[in-house]
Amino acid sequence: MHVRPLGRMPYRDAWSLQKLLVEWRGAERCGDTLLLVEHPAVVTTGRGSAGTPSAAAHDAPFEVVAVERGGETTYHGPGQIVAYPIVKLHPERRDLHAWLRALEQALIDTLTRFELRGERRTGATGVWVDGGRRKLASIGVAASRWVTYHGLALNHTTDLSAFGAIRPCGFDASIMTSIEAECARVGLGCPSRAEVEHELARCLQAALGRFRAPRVEADAPARSGDAG
Repeated sequence: MHVRPLGRMPYRDAWSLQKLLVEWRGAERCGDTLLLVEHPAVVTTGRGSAGTPSAAAHDAPFEVVAVERGGETTYHGPGQIVAYPIVKLHPERRDLHAWLRALEQALIDTLTRFELRGERRTGATGVWVDGGRRKLASIGVAASRWVTYHGLALNHTTDLSAFGAIRPCGFDASIMTSIEAECARVGLGCPSRAEVEHELARCLQAALGRFRAPRVEADAPARSGDAG
């Protein structure tokens, strides 16, 4: 994947860029691309938000944008690292459940580099710590003609109080944590944004590469799950 750092960009601008790249990728006008970005404060609601308590995002003191990704309501803002892989899945790799698991694995591998132990939580897509009691990263994806977009949000130095305006992915806001908070909890220094972005891009390249090639006999079966 070509890695394209965007710096800080308004959510709607990055969303429009994603949709343009999805169109181009589907038409073979560009290759697979990984966008890395930080957004000004915004709340997004996914397909799982309608009719749920998390739809109360209209009370949030930020712009609320309804999008086509899976999952429910989440917050994006300063101090968060957001990654959008725009990847055309090989015909033998068209499995979005497996794609979600691969995004989780890339996050877990990234955290390991900084001596933090990321985990999965049964029935709740994303990456957690401390036995599934605190959530460090949210995931929500979409695909158009089997080109993926949307992706993951990793809390780096995020102001966690901002989640108090919503129910992130249907949970109480108190579950949210960040790399900064977890490093402080165990007496570690917090890595820089550049260090985390570099490692996350490397781990995403490793975890997602297989979706661009034919299936091989040694592939493990995918686990199912919902975005969140």
